[in-house]
Amino acid sequence: MNLSKYKVEKSLILTMILFFIISLISIYSAGAIDSANASLYIKQLMWYICGTILVFFIMFIGNDFFIRNSFIFYILGNIFLLLLLFFARPINDAKCWFEIKGIGTIQPSEFMKIILILFLSKQIEDFRIKYNNPTILEEFLFLLKIMILVAIPSILTFLEPDTGVVLIYFLITIIMLFVGGIRFRWFLLLIILCSLGIGTLLFIYFQKQEMFIKLFGTSFFLRVDRLLDWSNKSGFQLEHGLFSIGSAGLFGHGLKKTPLYFPEAHTDFIFAVYASNFGLLGSLFLLCLIIFFDLKLIQTALRASNNIYKYITAGIVGMLIYQQIQNIGMTFGVMPITGITLPFISYGGSSLLSYMFMVGVLFNISNHVIKYRHKYGE
Repeated sequence: MNLSKYKVEKSLILTMILFFIISLISIYSAGAIDSANASLYIKQLMWYICGTILVFFIMFIGNDFFIRNSFIFYILGNIFLLLLLFFARPINDAKCWFEIKGIGTIQPSEFMKIILILFLSKQIEDFRIKYNNPTILEEFLFLLKIMILVAIPSILTFLEPDTGVVLIYFLITIIMLFVGGIRFRWFLLLIILCSLGIGTLLFIYFQKQEMFIKLFGTSFFLRVDRLLDWSNKSGFQLEHGLFSIGSAGLFGHGLKKTPLYFPEAHTDFIFAVYASNFGLLGSLFLLCLIIFFDLKLIQTALRASNNIYKYITAGIVGMLIYQQIQNIGMTFGVMPITGITLPFISYGGSSLLSYMFMVGVLFNISNHVIKYRHKYGE
């Protein structure tokens, strides 16, 4: 592999290295309040090594291969989601993971996110090539097709159940369609329909709970109940997390000195661990690092001469920003606790590998942008 032909912005590489260091330190520190997971930082190191190898592999293969064969990956992704419902062992009442001896668990829905981004980018680009100036009917039929294609993995993921990832599927779709130049009237219609749907759902939930359970089932009722219960800022996990952050001061309690135990410290609440250890200054540093990374990706998308790369980057950036806001927000009690992890920081083999896959795709796009700028002297 001739590395000299690959040109990636050094700032992106440096940011990834800092994410890697912060992730290992935070997961190592989380082991102090959860002895059962004290060695997870070693596994995270191995996942990061595997992820780095994956990045080089993606750069060697190139994005065109994955875009061209995105429909095949889409079919395979849905097959794995379907197999989960039949063969996966329930963990915390959810069938979200395949267990592989000696490796751990694999979560197909994490990989479905990047598959969906690649697949939708191909669909949007094909539509734009076929219809330079589509009529309303042609655009409607295209949107109907996209809705069906997104609904399939969404339903399968919802049945696991994993509502948080379903929301990410829809968010990715909306952002990519918006960047793809779909008429604004469709988004306005979507907002109206969603508002009516959510309003009706909440009315039945609050006024007719027995009817709600009969229509949607007990499982969905409990999921909605959990989402709506976040606003009272109660609960053992949230209270202990907030205390750990609030008592950290300017410089924090120090490494491995999180004052209180709270569940899922190495995954969902990893920011609480980091903030309690390194205080306000450390937290601001991580937040600035995240914002810088996101802005560099947006800048890369704006400079891309290839429209399909713009769609892909928009989908990835939209997903990352949502997960960052959701994860950090739920840590502070301003967002519902949905189990969504903090990208590149939280522990997780499947999630980290899927993010590193995205990094490989983004590095290819960055390489394309730099070469384009050098070619045309921008």
